[in-house]
Parts: sequence; C-alpha cells; structure tokens
Amino acid sequence: MAWSFLCERKGSWSERRNSSIVGRRSLERTTSGDDACNLTSFRPATLTVTNFFKQEGDRLSDEDLYKFLADMRRPSSVLRRLRPITAQLKIDISPAPENPHYCLTPELLQVKLYPDSRVRPTREILEFPARDVYVPNTTYRNLLYIYPQSLNFANRQGSARNITVKVQFMYGEDPSNAMPVIFGKSSCSEFSKEAYTAVVYHNRSPDFHEEIKVKLPATLTDHHHLLFTFYHVSCQQKQNTPLETPVGYTWIPMLQNGRLKTGQFCLPVSLEKPPQAYSVLSPEVPLPGMKWVDNHKGVFNVEVVAVSSIHTQDPYLDKFFALVNALDEHMFPVRIGDMRIMENNLENELKSSISALNSSQLEPVVRFLHLLLDKLILLVVRPPVIAGQIVNLGQASFEAMASIINRLHKNLEGNHDQHGRNSLLASYIHYVFRLPNTYPNSSSPGPGGLGGSVHYATMARSAVRPASLNLNRSRSLSNSNPDISGTPTSPDDEVRSIIGSKGLDRSNSWVNTGGPKAAPWGSNPSPSAESTQAVDRSCNRMSSHTETSSFLQTLTGRLPTKKGKEDELEKLSLLLFHEELALQWVVCSGSVRESALQQAWFFFELMVKSMVHHLYFNDKLDAPRKSRFPERFMDDIAALVSTIASDIVSRFQKDTEMVERLNTSLAFFLNDLLSVMDRGFVFSLIKSCYKQVSSKLYSLPNPSILVSLRLDFLRIICSHEHYVTLNLPCSLLTPPASPSPSVSSATSQSSGFSTNVQDQKIANMFELSVPFRQQHYLAGLVLTELAVILDPDAEGLFGLHKKVINMVHNLLSSHDSDPRYSDPQIKARVAMLYLPLIGIIMETVPQLYDFTETHNQRGRPICIATDDYESESGSMISQTVAMAIAGTSVPQLTRPGSFLLTSTSGRQHTTFSAESSRSLLICLLWVLKNADETVLQKWFTDLSVLQLNRLLDLLYLCVSCFEYKGKKVFERMNSLTFKKSKDMRAKLEEAILGSIGARQEMVRRSRGQLGTYTIASPPERSPSGSAFGSQENLRWRKDMTHWRQNTEKLDKSRAEIEHEALIDGNLATEANLIILDTLEIVVQTVSVTESKESILGGVLKVLLHSMACNQSAVYLQHCFATQRALVSKFPELLFEEETEQCADLCLRLLRHCSSSISTIRSHASASLYLLMRQNFEIGNNFARVKMQVTMSLSSLVGTSQNFNEEFLRRSLKTILTYAEEDLELRETTFPDQVQDLVFNLHMILSDTVKMKEHQEDPEMLIDLMYRIAKGYQTSPDLRLTWLQNMAGKHSERSNHAEAAQCLVHSAALVAEYLSMLEDRKYLPVGCVTFQNISSNVLEESAVSDDVVSPDEEGICSGKYFTESGLVGLLEQAAASFSMAGMYEAVNEVYKVLIPIHEANRDAKKLSTIHGKLQEAFSKIVHQSTGWERMFGTYFRVGFYGTKFGDLDEQEFVYKEPAITKLAEISHRLEGFYGERFGEDVVEVIKDSNPVDKCKLDPNKAYIQITYVEPYFDTYEMKDRITYFDKNYNLRRFMYCTPFTLDGRAHGELHEQFKRKTILTTSHAFPYIKTRVNVTHKEEIILTPIEVAIEDMQKKTQELAFATHQDPADPKMLQMVLQGSVGTTVNQGPLEVAQVFLSEIPSDPKLFRHHNKLRLCFKDFTKRCEDALRKNKSLIGPDQKEYQRELERNYHRLKEALQPLINRKIPQLYKAVLPVTCHRDSFSRMSLRKMDL
Repeated sequence: MAWSFLCERKGSWSERRNSSIVGRRSLERTTSGDDACNLTSFRPATLTVTNFFKQEGDRLSDEDLYKFLADMRRPSSVLRRLRPITAQLKIDISPAPENPHYCLTPELLQVKLYPDSRVRPTREILEFPARDVYVPNTTYRNLLYIYPQSLNFANRQGSARNITVKVQFMYGEDPSNAMPVIFGKSSCSEFSKEAYTAVVYHNRSPDFHEEIKVKLPATLTDHHHLLFTFYHVSCQQKQNTPLETPVGYTWIPMLQNGRLKTGQFCLPVSLEKPPQAYSVLSPEVPLPGMKWVDNHKGVFNVEVVAVSSIHTQDPYLDKFFALVNALDEHMFPVRIGDMRIMENNLENELKSSISALNSSQLEPVVRFLHLLLDKLILLVVRPPVIAGQIVNLGQASFEAMASIINRLHKNLEGNHDQHGRNSLLASYIHYVFRLPNTYPNSSSPGPGGLGGSVHYATMARSAVRPASLNLNRSRSLSNSNPDISGTPTSPDDEVRSIIGSKGLDRSNSWVNTGGPKAAPWGSNPSPSAESTQAVDRSCNRMSSHTETSSFLQTLTGRLPTKKGKEDELEKLSLLLFHEELALQWVVCSGSVRESALQQAWFFFELMVKSMVHHLYFNDKLDAPRKSRFPERFMDDIAALVSTIASDIVSRFQKDTEMVERLNTSLAFFLNDLLSVMDRGFVFSLIKSCYKQVSSKLYSLPNPSILVSLRLDFLRIICSHEHYVTLNLPCSLLTPPASPSPSVSSATSQSSGFSTNVQDQKIANMFELSVPFRQQHYLAGLVLTELAVILDPDAEGLFGLHKKVINMVHNLLSSHDSDPRYSDPQIKARVAMLYLPLIGIIMETVPQLYDFTETHNQRGRPICIATDDYESESGSMISQTVAMAIAGTSVPQLTRPGSFLLTSTSGRQHTTFSAESSRSLLICLLWVLKNADETVLQKWFTDLSVLQLNRLLDLLYLCVSCFEYKGKKVFERMNSLTFKKSKDMRAKLEEAILGSIGARQEMVRRSRGQLGTYTIASPPERSPSGSAFGSQENLRWRKDMTHWRQNTEKLDKSRAEIEHEALIDGNLATEANLIILDTLEIVVQTVSVTESKESILGGVLKVLLHSMACNQSAVYLQHCFATQRALVSKFPELLFEEETEQCADLCLRLLRHCSSSISTIRSHASASLYLLMRQNFEIGNNFARVKMQVTMSLSSLVGTSQNFNEEFLRRSLKTILTYAEEDLELRETTFPDQVQDLVFNLHMILSDTVKMKEHQEDPEMLIDLMYRIAKGYQTSPDLRLTWLQNMAGKHSERSNHAEAAQCLVHSAALVAEYLSMLEDRKYLPVGCVTFQNISSNVLEESAVSDDVVSPDEEGICSGKYFTESGLVGLLEQAAASFSMAGMYEAVNEVYKVLIPIHEANRDAKKLSTIHGKLQEAFSKIVHQSTGWERMFGTYFRVGFYGTKFGDLDEQEFVYKEPAITKLAEISHRLEGFYGERFGEDVVEVIKDSNPVDKCKLDPNKAYIQITYVEPYFDTYEMKDRITYFDKNYNLRRFMYCTPFTLDGRAHGELHEQFKRKTILTTSHAFPYIKTRVNVTHKEEIILTPIEVAIEDMQKKTQELAFATHQDPADPKMLQMVLQGSVGTTVNQGPLEVAQVFLSEIPSDPKLFRHHNKLRLCFKDFTKRCEDALRKNKSLIGPDQKEYQRELERNYHRLKEALQPLINRKIPQLYKAVLPVTCHRDSFSRMSLRKMDL
C-alpha cells in the first residue's frame, strides 16, 4: 500500500524522456513548463496539502485517482467513498538565487565556493524535462535510477504477504560483491550497498513508489548487474524464525552486447537463489533446474533509467564509437549487438556506421556532439590502417559532419546568434576543438587546458573491454590541473581524485555555450580562467588591440603552453586538418556541398583554428607568411573562395537568407586569413570576389541587393584589428613590390608608422587614383563603394546610402577610439587613407540634407549656380577610377564617366536623410581635423575656385548641422512617443558612439557648464583627445551598443538629458573649431593666388553663418580672433566687394554685443570697434559701417526675441572708451563720429524699450515700428529694414494683406531710388507705378529736401537696392496677397514684374508668373460671389481717459479678421487693457453716441467700440462692382445710430430719426498696419420719412434678391414674403404707408419725400407680386393652402395701399422751369451737421 496525496503523480518514466543537464542556470533553453513561463517575478509561496488517501493499486489505479481530481470541489464528491487520512504537508516554493551558496550537485559533490562544510547544504535536483533539452555533456555524470513499480505474488504458494524488495548493484555473484554505490537518504550514510522498498501490509500484489539512485561505475563489465531480492517481513517475531524471509530473486544484467540496459522490464521471479554465472544471462532465459513464481511469467515490474555522459543509449552512435574504439585498440573481431565484425569487413561497416549517424536521435547526438565531431575529425586527419591498408575516410567524415551540423542548425533555431551561427557549434570551435595528433601513445597539450589522451574518451562499450579512457596510457592527465598526474588505480578512484576531493569549480562556467568537452574526464570540466577571458568571437569581431596574439587567443580559446612542444612536433599528423578540410570542401558536390554551404561559417572557423594551431605547434608564427602554408593548400583556398563567390553571385536572388549568411561567413574567413596567411594572397582572394560581383552587376537591372552584400563583405573585412596597417598608411604612392610586407602581426604594427611621407603628387592622395588604390587597397575599396553608391546617377542604390555611410563612419569611429592611433602624427597618417573622402563628399553637396532650412530664411548659400557645376572639368575623382576597383572594373551603373555632378537643376536628385548627411559630415570633419595641414594646404592650392567654393558650401552646411540645439530639444525629444525613438536612437548613436565620446575627460571637467574647457590658441586649438567615436565600437554585438539601453528605457532621467545636452554642446564646439581650422588653412592657401576674392567671400560667409548659430563661448573667442585677422588682412574684401557681408557682420557683432557672457561682449565690442577703425582708415569716414550698424541694430530690435538692451548699452560704452583712448586717431574726426553713432544707437534702443513694453499689444507695437520707420524716411536702407520687420510681424499674426502692403511699400521705396540710379525703361519709374496696387504707396516718394543721393557712399548699398532685390520683394508681395485671398492685387503686382522679366528674356520666370496668374484668376472665377473670401471686419474704437497716454481721445478704425463679432473685439480689448490698468479701471461704453468727456470718471479708462461698414457715394458704386472692389482701398466707413427728439433711442414711426456717421481714415485699408487714425467725421441726420424710405427700399431689395436668386431658395423667399405681406407684422408696410401717405404734407419741403415713398410702395407691391408668382412655381401640393393664404394677404394689402399709392401731389407735376443753380447731392433739404 502507499499513501498518496492528491496531487499529480509523476508519469511513467517513458513519458519523462531522460536528458543530461549541465545545470539549469548555464543553459538557454525551454524548460519543461510553459514556454512563456517567467520566474523572475515569482514570489515565494507555501503550498499546504491536507487531503491524503489510501491508494491500493488493485483497487484504485492512477487513472481513477486523476478522475477524482475533477470532483474534488463538488459537494457530492465521489471522494467521500475514500477514507481521508489526517495529515498535513507543507511545501515552500521560492525561486533559486542565480548562484546558491553551499550547493551540492545531483552527485552530492560540493560546488565551489563551499567555505564551510558544516553549513546546511542546498541540493540541486536533477531535472527530467518532458521535452528534449539539447546541451552537450560538459561534466562527468553517470547515474542510474531504479523504479520498482509492482509485484504480483497472488499465485505464489506459501506465506508472502508483507513484501519488501532489496535492491543491490553487484559487480560479481558473491553476496559480498554488492557495491556501495546506492545514494543514501538524507539521514543515512552517503552511499549504501542496498536499498529496500516500503512494506505494504498484507498485500500479495503490492505497488512500489521508491526511486533508487545509483552511481554507476565508470567501467562496466558483463558481470555488473542489479540484484532484486524479495522478502516476507514478519509482523510478530516468533522464536527461531528470522524477521525477514527471502521469497524470491531476480536480476538485470547491466550490459547487453556492450550496451547499457535500460527501460521497462517485466521480470520473472525465481524462488531459489540463482545458480553460478547467472549474471551474464537474462532472467528471461529458462535456466535448467530452477523454480519460478507463476510458471516463469513476468511478475515484477521495474523501470531503469540512466542519465549518463558515458553511455550514449543510441544504437547508431554506439556502433560508430565502438568501431572507432576498436580501431584505436586494434581489437578484432568487434562484437556489436549480435554481429561480429571481422577486420576485413571493418571498412564497410565503418563507412556505413558513419553514414548511419544521420539516423540517430538528435538529443544523444547533441549530448555527445563534442566527442562525435572530434572522432570524425580524427578520421579525416589520421586515416585508419585496416588490414595493412590505409583507408581514406575523409570524404565520408566530411559528409557526416556537414549533415550533423545542418541538422543542428535546422532543429535548434532558437540557439542562433545574430549571424545565424548555432551557439553549440560556436562553443565547440572556441573551447573544444584542437588538432588531434597521429601517434596513439602520446598526449597532446591541447588548447584550453583540455590535455589528456589523444583517444578521446570513447564512451561506447565493446564486449570484451570497456572503451573508457586509455587512462593507463596517459602520462599527464591534465594541463590545467597540476594535482592530477600518474595513473590512478581504478577509474572510480581516478574520478574521485579529480572531483571528489576538490569539488566542482563553477565560478567560470560559460553561459550559453555549453562549455568544453567533458572527455577526457581527467581534465578540469570548467574552463581555465584564461579561456573564459578570451574574447568570444561570436560576441565581438572587433578584435582586441591589446596584444599581438590577441587574434590567436580569440581563435583558440587559450593558447596552450609550449612545454614539451618539441616532443610533439614530430608526432603531429602528416595530414593537416585544414588542408584536408579545404580539399574535401572543394571536391564535394551535390547535397553535401549544399549542406556545407548552408553552414559555411562552421567549416571556415574550424579551418582557421586548425591553421593557427598548426602554426603555433610548429613554431611557424614567426616564419615569413609566404612560407607558412604549402601552395597546394593555397590553391584549394583560392578555388574554394572562388566557387563560394560564384555561388553568392548566382544565387543571391533565390536564396537570399542563405546567401547573406554565406557572404558574411566568407568575409569573416578572409578577415581571419589576413591574420595568418600572406596578405598579398588574401588581397588577391578579395579581388577575385570583387571581380565576380562586378561582372554580374553589369547585367543586373536592379543591383542594390548584390551591392548591399558586397558592402557587408567589405565592412567585415575592414573590421580587422590591423586594418590601418594593412593599408600601408605610410609608404609612397608607387606600386609596391608586394602588397604584403612580409612581417608577422607582432612586428607589423610597430613598423606600420615608421616611414616618412615623401612629397608626391598631392592630387593622387586626394583622388581615388590607381596608385592610391594599389597602395591603400582596403581603404580604396571602401571609398570607391562610397563614391559609387552616393553617385546621384547610380540607379537603384538609393537605399544603400545609409549603409555605406555608416560603414565609413564606423571605421573612423574605431580608429578614433583606438589607443594605438592616439598620437597626432599617427592619426594624420590614418587620416591620409581617407583624403579622397573630402572630394567624394564635395561631389554630393546638392544631395545632402539642407540643415540650413530649419534655421534661417536665407537658406544655404550655394556659391555657384548648378550650371557651373556642369562646366567644371577638374573632377575630384579621376574618370577611370571609380570604374575600377583594385585594377578591376566596377559596373558602369547607367553611364560611363566620372562622378561629376551632371544635373539640370540644383535639387532634382534624391536627398540624403538628415541622419546620413550628418554621419557623412562627421566623417568629413574627422578627416579635416586629423589630416596633415601641409598636405591639405598643397591640395587646396591645386583646387579650382569652383571646387574650393564647394568645399566652403560643405563647411557652411556643417555649421548648421552641428549647431547646439540646447537642453529643451532633448527634453522635447524625450517626451515624444516611441515612434520617434528611432531618430533618437540614430542621434544618440552618432552623439555617443560615433561622435565626441573620446572626450570623457573633458566631459568630466565641464560637468556643470558647457564649454569650460580650455583650448590652446590656433592652429592647435582642438582640445586634447579625439573628436569623434567613443569606446570600442562594438560593431558585431548590437546588444552591447549604447543606444540600445537608451531606447529601451524611453523616459530618460534628468541627468541623462543633461549629459546628452553636454555631449551635443561639446560636439558643436569641436565641429566648429575644426571648421575654423580648415577656413584658416583655406585663407593661408588662397591669400597668395589671384582668385582669392571669390574664395574669401565664401570664407566670410561660413564665418558669419557660424556666428549666427548658437555657439559656445570658447568657439566664439577663436571665431572673433579669426574674423579680426581676416578684416585686417583683407579690408577691401569687406568694404568693396562683399558689402552685403559687411552688413551681416555688423548684425552678428551687435547681436554678440548684447550677450550675457562678458568675454563674448568684450570680443564682439573689440571686433566692432576695429571694423569701424578699418573702414575709417580706408576712406576717412565710415559712413558704410555707420549706416550698417544702425540698420543692424534696427533689424536686431525688430526681430530678436531674447535681445538684452542693458548688455548692449554696456558694449556701446566699451566702444566709446576705445575711441576716446585710441591715440593714433585722436586728432581726426573719428572719435566724434563714433560718438554720434553711439548716440544714435542709444536713441533707437530707447524706442526699443517702448516696443518691449508694448510687446503684448500688437497694434501698439506695429504703431511704434511704423513711427520708427517713418523717422527713417530719409534713410532708405533703414526704412526698408523696418518695413520688413513690420512685414515679418504681420506674417506671424497671419495678417497677410498687411504683410503684402509692407512689401509693396518696400518695393516702391526701392523703385524710387533705382530710378534715380539708373534709367531703364522696363523698371518702374517710382511709387507712381504702384498706385494701382495701393493708393497709400505714394508716401514713399523721395521728394523732400533732405533725401539722400543714392550715389553717396554707403547709401542704398543693401542687397534689395538692385533689380533682383526689387523682383524678390515683388514676388514675396504677390505670395502674401495670394495667401490673403486678394487675387486681383496679385495681378497688379505681376503687371510691374512682367516687363522686367520680359526685358531680361527670362522665359522660365514668365511661365511661372503666368501659371500663378492663371491660378489667381481661376480662383476669382470660382469665388465670384466673394463670400468665400472674407476680407475683414471693421470697428471704430475710441479711447478716452488719461490712463491711455498718447491714445487719449484718439479714434481709430481697426481691421479685424473676417467674421469677428463685436463681442470678440470688445472682450479682447477689455481683457488686454484690464490686465494692464486693472479690471475695475477699464470700462466699455456700450452705445455709439458721441462721448461727453466731462461726464467720465478721470480715474478710469473708457473704450467705445462700434461696428462700421465701408461707405461709398453713389458715383463710387459705378467703379466698385465686385466684392473685392467693395473691400479694397477703403477710406470711408459708416455707422448708424437711431434716436428720437426727446432723447429715447426708439419711438413711434413718425418720430423715429436716424444719425448716420461717416468716418474718413488717414490711409486706405489694407495698409501697412491694422488700425488707422480717423481724420474726418461727418454726420447725416435722416427725418422719420427718410428713415421710412430707406427701410422700404431695403425691403424691396430683399424681395428682388430672393426672387431672382439662382438657384432658387424657397425657404428664404417665403421668409421674406411673410415679412412683407403677413398680417401680423407690426410697423409693417401698411402701417408705414398709413402714417406717411394718408395725407399730403403741409410742408412743401416734404413733397419730394412723400412722392419718393409713394413710388417705393408702388415698386414694393410689384416685387411682392413677382415673389408670389415665383413661390407658386416652387411649392409642392402640401403648401398650396399656405400659398392661397399669402395671396389673400397680398390682395388685402394691395387694396389697402391702392388709394394711398395713387394719390399724387399736383404741385410736383407743374411745367418744369429751366434750372439755373447746380444741384449736388449734398444740397438736399435734410438736416446736416458738419464736424471737422
């Protein structure tokens, strides 16, 4: 009987597939639980079990028990039939720590560290996963688990009821031969010789639930067996009867045909002791004369399971290992299963067993993988001698290896790294593989401390003798464990001596690799410390730079010691593995070749490691490279590389994924070969690969995939640790005798930088010329790829831009962070390898992302038109060059010729992304920074003006690209969603990985503030350290790079943001300092040439642009120094050629004069003062600088937000002090002129202060700007500046019409002065030309006495006072009018522009203009009613109260955006002034009546706001036809106020008067400001009858409009009709007629009004009739009654009106006398009041 608690019991053993596990933590695999199971968040839990039931196998089977589980919760549970037992079991479950202390393995061995043996241990339980776990054996494990299950003694005679089973592990048949190998229970001794099962009381067929764990001996013989003895146990002890009576015996032999016996057994039980020599037989064999229970039937069920690193438990593996072992031992015949294999048949059997390896189970193959591969390699290297013949098994072994490796790859996909390499195989190569030697009796000092016998532990068994280790032959068992030597007495002692005393050391266990091979078990199963530290190639292919042998160390895991090496040399194999492997690979075909290609990386890495070991053991590491390997082998390698390259070329479209892996593997292989073979030979291999790719590219329509593969290939080869040395950075550009200096890696590094660069043809160094590419082979390939892909005409390669740019960027980053190249001279040599990069990037200028657009309106200054680009013949790259790589040709990609830019328009080609452009510019700056100055200078001398200008364009772009953005930008980025994090990632990758991280020292120093590090004066002013690149650029291990962590944790901390901003700031400073250095070199170069003017202009442009960007104080100090030097060296440049630059310079200097940092202020003041002085010295006055400084200040004031007036005043004071103390110029007028200037600037500043006060009051601000502009009426340049400032302010507030007016005024001003300067018929004659656009323009006329002559120096010298400037202003004006919807005005603007373009024969511009005109007119057509275009709403605003200052008693007409309600403007003004003066102070006057000042509270501010409408006289209406006409050029506005004579606003009809107020403004709307003063006011008072006439006219108009509307609107029509003829209308038409027409007036003056009203009614009834007729045609049947009602009402109305309408006043129809006096519309007899 057994007590079972109701939880799921273990399934039968066959369900729980056995597996050998190294230890849960050291593996990356799926556990037997749920795939998604994650234990990291598991909290400790306690399970309490209280349901225990008695289970007897014959009454309650396991299946029944499971069924009861479902019923447990139900109240009517079947479980009630079972009697529960009162007990409680508590189980505590908690996740184990990563490295638990005091740990015991399943073999009860102590895991180091185990400092105190008295502490309670933690036991590691061996896991039996439900699914296979694929991990190779790396530790010795040999355990057997025995599970007695049931016994059936029902048919046995005699007393046998209380039964127990004794289990023993015997090595012989004598009872004393029981071995102490059974693990004891926790309270017993560690090992015992026997184990008993529990007794089930009075049960003849008991079930057993024990697990007996046995430690198997390493060596098993045919006599080892398990013995089961069955006892009946007496409950009452009787005299003379023993407590236990044996009642049966059975056994299981451990070996069957040399194999371990495991599995389910149903054994017969013998009644008596087994006879002699029983152990070699199975109990199923009927032995003569023996008595059996139940007639020899199986009555005892038992399961035996092994977990062993010795026994494969796979027939195919067993057979293979047995045969290989037989070869080693020379023991024939071999017994395998029932077969006996004789020596003459061994070859066939061996071959068939090799090919049958494919049939074996995958799990044992993986467990014995290391051994299996070792044996296969051994067969390749050492062909066995069978019957005196050498048998070549190389091909068979190679095929088996290929298929095993492919099988692993396919079945274990979760185990691959990012290059698709299986980690089990990678760790095999890295830790386990070593060259086997040929002599059986020698031990070899294998790498990684894996010494021991050459016969790997052959763990299959032969029938005669176990093929365990040949321990007796080992002289020294382990190199890594000096305590083990000699030959232990028995295998068990040996294992104990290694493991038992020491414990296992897991401190260095390899995570995710599976560790080293466990065989021979004489070696320490954990890797030596050195091998663990060696860089795992699977992680990081950027080899470490620390020591020469680093590459070899990487390959071998750990180089073995050379002790006893000489002895080994002669014993090494005659067949070298790498040679044999290369040969087999070359000759294989079909599926084997396919398999090998699929896993090429494995064979490549195996080959390389074999080569390195060969060199090492043969002391050939110091031999010349050419003599290291035989030619035969080199031919094989060449053939292999060639065929693989052709595979890549032919299959890249079909098997993309496979070809990518193959390409990568080949590249890594060649990279490795560069370290061990003759470099010239390896370069020839690279060249042959290139040749094959190139020839294929010619025929491809879309080459991008293949080019991408070639890029990957090149990138990997270039990641070689000696890449720089391989490029021969120092020798002359002459074809070298051999591309490989025959020096070993050890010496090549030191020799690499020893030679001096001779003076050679500089151009060759800067072009991808043939000499350059022959000399610097790899760099030549990289740069040629860059040139080919960035070529704008390279079709289909656009997607590769980022990839190729990143490749160059990564290379430069790795050089920069490489400590070997930290010396500036060496860095200059490295930079020489990349000089052609400058030329390549110069070619790409039009394709680069335009960083300038984001930051100023000027855009990027392209010094030269694109047409000039075409005409330039001296290309950066010679024509044949890019087409040839290392002497072979590159695809022509759509056209022959050089990489010159041939494009018709500047930006038609695809533009690079911002990220790619930034990386490219970083590369450019790195080369410029590190290249030798003299070399650069010589090259600049050879460049044409065009090319130098292009370089300056590039530098200009660099300034914008690396401008410091500030912390806010980083914070904003941080708050973006994850979608944006990709850009962030790229930015961080550049900033941290590829940029200036090598300045950690400086970053630490300037932790708190940007730019506090010190920099020496030019030219060596870059701070120490390198500019870009940080840490080792871990190219092959993405998870190690820095941005990985940044993107995964999206919200960065404050400190991280600060750090990023700091890095960004340092990068900005460094980049700008490099640009400054380069500018200085350019200046030095061109100062002696003729063409210096155009170049120096470009230099100045870049300099000024850098001043305009956000810069650190450090940079600005140097920048000002350079600027002062430039001005003093070339004054004529600034004051004669580049006048516009002079203005720009003044603006920049003034801006920095208002800086808050005192050092910047002092530098800027000095620069500004010296600029004036220079100007004065040249011409004895400095009108130009004076005017430009004034203009700059105006411009600064108008546009700059963060401009500090206080600091600027201080700077002006400094300038004044300079002037006063300048002894040389004391006698001249200079100090006075400076004083005048400074005074004038102070005045402007004062106006500015006012503007600052009114910053929030847009109308007041514009008024002030208007006033300042008016003050500059005599200074056209300054007026223009202020008009443009106003235009800018209007555009900001979307007042496009006003902005357009400002631009039109500017254009008129320019036209005035241009007409004085030159007489050209096609130019406008002055303001007059513009008066069709706006009547206000005439105020720009230059007719006053103090108008300056445009010929005077410094006047009208700005860029706008030219024909192109005028054109630009007009085009901007047209654009603004268009945005405002004033398309008619657009036409007027173009009327001025068209003659200018016609005169210049500029057809392109004319076509554009006519296109825009067509657009404008079609919009006018589509929006004919005008309601679609809302032009503005007007309000009269009056200000009353002293609080308003200048505005008191002023009246304005405000132009507000369309559909602004009275409440809106009222709320806005009330709110604004309420905020300013206090809400209780401001009051809005609600009516429109005239304001009596005396009645107002003097302490309050009053605002009166009235809605006004444009007002036109009758004669004006003839010209104002369209909606636009009625809304443009408006000067008169009207509003009405109803009143009665007794003071009320409204009264009866006969007493209702109306006041019409007409306002005239000083300027017509739209004007250059949105509020205009009211200059004239007139009032018209209408008598009651005139009010009635006006009302009736309005009603009649409404009726007419509703009747003739198209399409008709029935609702609108009915509404108007209802209001006209409805009976209920109060004060309706009938009442009006009855009040005013019932009697003829007594006053003759009113006759005319009476008659007019009568005629109005006549017209009104006619319109009503028309409307009714129209309505009748529109209504449906449901409205007929309504129509009849309307008609009835109409007839009633008509009848009532008839007598009133027909009564004429006879006096009006007398004969007409000739009129003598002139009638005008104002002499009517209505009451008038004029108010002027």
